[in-house]
Amino acid sequence: MNNSRKVAGIAGIASVLWVGFTAAIAASQRRLVFNPTIKREVLNPRSSGHRTRLVTLRAADGTRLSGWLMKPAVVGPHPAVVYFGGRSEEVSWVARDAGKLFPGMTVLAVNYRGYGDSHGDPAENHMVDDGCMLFDWLAARSHVDPGRVAVVGRSLGSGVAVQVAMQRPVHSVVLITPYDSILAIAQRRFRAVPVSFVLRHRFESVKYASELKAPTYVVRAASDDVVPHSHTDLLVSKLGRLHLDEIIPDSDHLNIPYLPATQDKIAGFLATQFAQARPTTAG
Repeated sequence: MNNSRKVAGIAGIASVLWVGFTAAIAASQRRLVFNPTIKREVLNPRSSGHRTRLVTLRAADGTRLSGWLMKPAVVGPHPAVVYFGGRSEEVSWVARDAGKLFPGMTVLAVNYRGYGDSHGDPAENHMVDDGCMLFDWLAARSHVDPGRVAVVGRSLGSGVAVQVAMQRPVHSVVLITPYDSILAIAQRRFRAVPVSFVLRHRFESVKYASELKAPTYVVRAASDDVVPHSHTDLLVSKLGRLHLDEIIPDSDHLNIPYLPATQDKIAGFLATQFAQARPTTAG
């Protein structure tokens, strides 16, 4: 009887701890999925190949979003790129590196809600809705060719880029260290927690991948302990128009976008695709 009571007591404690841990995951999921960086990575960002200016745009609900617009010095219309950053990424560095990453292209890099000088709180639905708004705003600029607007997403932002590409006539897609879904990564990390019941921000790119109509370039890190290659494999296997799936030598999840090899390859892919003017339709 005593042993039975001890077992029951231990089971009861374990249940309480499990419930408590699950509740903690549910309550803190925004912090687990997003890690807003307020401080600028580059204090006074300027592209060597563009005219750079700070822009402040309003989301559909009035939230103020802040970032940078970079325009080539020569007269347009130009092909263009909307950039979506990672979980902890403040995007001022894109303004600094745009001359190498996106030569001859107009570039819009805006911080997510709660990141940099952007107001509000991050959430998947806001990121996707804001991303569509940014695409529309950029495509409407007089110096931009609306038929040649690409999206580039890094890590968490790859999920934003995929969903924007589903809803807008995106010309080309670049996904840097992308994943099948944040839900799948969370389930791998928290095996004892019913993540599917508590996670709101799922970023399930794999659900949309087969319907992407734009040529898609996947760039992986040689060593990635944030997005294991198995999670990228699942996404790649579903992509509707995979152009190339490539690993950058000597790269990891953090340094990959800054490496000259990465920047050269992305610039080359986009230049080649933009040379092929073609109609695209939203999915």
